[in-house]
Amino acid sequence: MTIELDVVERGDDDGVGSAWQLKEQIRHEEGVFQQRRPFFRRAYRRSRVFRLRVAEAGRLVGYAVVRSDGYVLFLAVARAFRGRGLGRRLVEAVAADHRSVTCHVRSTNADAIAFYRHVGFEQVRRASRYYGDGTDALYLKLDGEG
Repeated sequence: MTIELDVVERGDDDGVGSAWQLKEQIRHEEGVFQQRRPFFRRAYRRSRVFRLRVAEAGRLVGYAVVRSDGYVLFLAVARAFRGRGLGRRLVEAVAADHRSVTCHVRSTNADAIAFYRHVGFEQVRRASRYYGDGTDALYLKLDGEG
């Protein structure tokens, strides 16, 4: 199976429906990604989106939604495709496109924190009560050596 990377440019919402479906699948499985659909759609449209799809079927298996300043709004890889370097591939694509890559991650999301650290992100600060439910966030930045 071949996994291809493509990019959806700012202002285009090609694939927003399948990205939303993957986000919702992850939300149901893991309890993260609790954004509302209008927010997600606006963020997708205003950002550059790096997508990973199964070449033969066109099935979306991962994506990174990234603002023009290199801030990663959403990064997702379908559970069945994790552990294959796809998240790293997305981060590398974002880093090739931006001098600085940053994101927030829920302080209670141990898997995401471990992933980001594994691919070279470092914690810059903790943001108290960042999320609507009062949970803290860690603000992370990709180390230049990563």
